[in-house]
Amino acid sequence: MRRLLFLLLMGTGIVSAQKTMQLSEGQESPTASLKEVAWIEGSWSGEAFGGTAEEIWSAPLGDSMMFVFRLVNDNKVSFYEVGHIQQLENSLILQLKHFDGNLKGWEDKIETIDFKLVKLEKNKVYFEGLTMELVDKNHMNVYVLIEENGEAEEILFAYSKKP
Repeated sequence: MRRLLFLLLMGTGIVSAQKTMQLSEGQESPTASLKEVAWIEGSWSGEAFGGTAEEIWSAPLGDSMMFVFRLVNDNKVSFYEVGHIQQLENSLILQLKHFDGNLKGWEDKIETIDFKLVKLEKNKVYFEGLTMELVDKNHMNVYVLIEENGEAEEILFAYSKKP
């Protein structure tokens, strides 16, 4: 399961899908700023993989928006993520690290999982293999491209904003 979750959140599938995108070879990320994705800020939760998924996003500050994620199954944390969307020169990048329920890291200490910006629209941001879409002020969809055994599939995380 750890490998599946790792691949799920890595979003490195080569196959293109309906809601997620990839940069073409040699293509650079477009110009963007954090204020264009500030709508992500908030505490979000929804169901995923038989449990509860929760993401908490900060407002932009210090050229980043930080977040934490946890998946809870049977009242136990399956895993955490810690990361940010960072202003990198004139564009954005989403970077994260995974931790198990006891905060033991999955990646080497200098390794991050990186999602480069592909495209930005009003209330929608496409990173490589991961798309975030503000449906309305209280609902956000996150689509993640997973690859397993050479097959790619998009998974929807339908979040509601917590009060």
